[in-house]
Amino acid sequence: MEREIREFILSLGVDDVGFASVVDYNSPTSYEITKFLPDARSIIVLAFRVLSSCESPSLSVALNGYLDLSAFVRESSYRVARVLESKFGAKVATIPLSYPYEIHNDRKAIADFSQRHAAVAAGLGTFGRNNLVIHPRFGTRVNFISIVTNLTLQPSTKPNEDFCIHCNLCVENCPGKALEEVGKTDIMKCMAHSLPYGVRAEIKFWTQLLGGSPEENKKMLASEHYQMLRQSHHLGNQYQCFNCMKFCPAGQFENGQTEK
Repeated sequence: MEREIREFILSLGVDDVGFASVVDYNSPTSYEITKFLPDARSIIVLAFRVLSSCESPSLSVALNGYLDLSAFVRESSYRVARVLESKFGAKVATIPLSYPYEIHNDRKAIADFSQRHAAVAAGLGTFGRNNLVIHPRFGTRVNFISIVTNLTLQPSTKPNEDFCIHCNLCVENCPGKALEEVGKTDIMKCMAHSLPYGVRAEIKFWTQLLGGSPEENKKMLASEHYQMLRQSHHLGNQYQCFNCMKFCPAGQFENGQTEK
C-alpha cells in the first residue's frame, strides 16, 4: 500500500514523500494530533522544492513564487486525500501549508500543526541551525504539507546524517537576530522583519490614522505603506524576508547539481 500511495503522489509532480507514525510526531507546542483526526495513526508528508524565483531580488516575483507553490500544494493535497478515501477507505485530515489556522490569544504565533516536525518524523530531513528542515537534496529550499490518516503505514527510514554544515550564515544574516539561541527561533523578532505588513503594522497604522488631522490622514491613505497593507489583506500575510533560506548553502543549486 505504501508503494502505491508513494507512486501516485510522485506522479502528481510532488518532489518527495515520507510516512510517519503519529507516535513519532513530537512537536512541543502544537496541538495533539488527535485534535485533527481522533483515530489518527499515520502522517503522510509531501515535499515540494521551492522554485529559484522565490530568491528573486524582486519582492513581487519572490512572493509570486510562493503563491504558485501554495496553489500546487493545495491541489496536490486534495488529490491525494481523495485517493486515500476512495481507494483505501481511509479517513483523512489535510493540514494546510499556512491558512487557515486557529487564533487564540494564549497561543500567539504558534501553529496548530508543525509541518517541520512532521517532515523530520517522516524521514525527509533534519533540523538545521536555522531551525528549518534541511532535505538531503533540496536543503532548506523546500516546503512540506501533511495528511493525517487512520491508515497504518510503515514509517519511512530516518536519515542518520546531519545535513546542516553549521556554517552559522543563517544566524549572522538574520536581520531580526531571531536565531541567537540554539534550537529556538524568537518568533516576535522574526515577524517584526519578515511580516512588515502584518497585524502589528496594521494596528500601528490605524492608531496613527485615528489621531491624525484630515490632511495627514489623506497622505497616509495615499501612501505606499497603506497600499502594501491592502495587498497583504488580499493575499494573506506573506513573509518578506527569506535570509535563513537564501544564505543557507545546503541544497544550493550550483553547476547543474544540488549539493549539500
